[in-house]
Amino acid sequence: MLYLIGLGLNEKGFSFETYDILKKCGKIYLEEYTIEFPYKKELLEKAINNSKKEEIAILVYGSPLTATTHISLLLELKKNKVEYQVIHNASIVDAIAETGLQTYKFGKITSMPTWQKGFKPESFIETIRENQSINAHSLILVDIGLEFGRALEQLETAGKDKIMMDKIIVCSRLGTKEGKIFYDDIQNLMKKKVKAPYCIIIPSGLHFMEQEFIENYAS
Repeated sequence: MLYLIGLGLNEKGFSFETYDILKKCGKIYLEEYTIEFPYKKELLEKAINNSKKEEIAILVYGSPLTATTHISLLLELKKNKVEYQVIHNASIVDAIAETGLQTYKFGKITSMPTWQKGFKPESFIETIRENQSINAHSLILVDIGLEFGRALEQLETAGKDKIMMDKIIVCSRLGTKEGKIFYDDIQNLMKKKVKAPYCIIIPSGLHFMEQEFIENYAS
């Protein structure tokens, strides 16, 4: 039996159900600590084989099924006729409601990779353009390890003359005691000290209630 467990937005976010499950597991893996993500083939094979003999748990931050890699894991378990249970929890997709933006007005979620020499994909800009064409907000999930200032530089460089971004929203460590929300233009946000993990929101066509609420986070 394998348990795929979401830890929520902080280390205290797991439930009594999770606590009871962990007490009976023979092996417990914590993503990005005891195991690397995305998972390597060898790890998947080991997890599948172990879960045929004993109960094991894989702990992931946020919601366990946000990443497509976790869906791939469940497919492998099904193919190998291994029992599993998913324990859901909150993710950044839930937490961004704290900005005051209406969640049903968000379009397709996109991600921003870390640019490297010879590798500077701009597909996230195309997603934002598509969202703006239907007056939808855009949530940008940022690569782990991408420094905040560099992320803003990438956004500004890739989005110049392609998307509207007079003012953007930055969410830092939402769901924790250190959670912060910023609303400003890119140049002013460059001066802020923003701690990881963080995400960026490009608002589009704000409702008057959204506008009134988000102004509370303006510099």
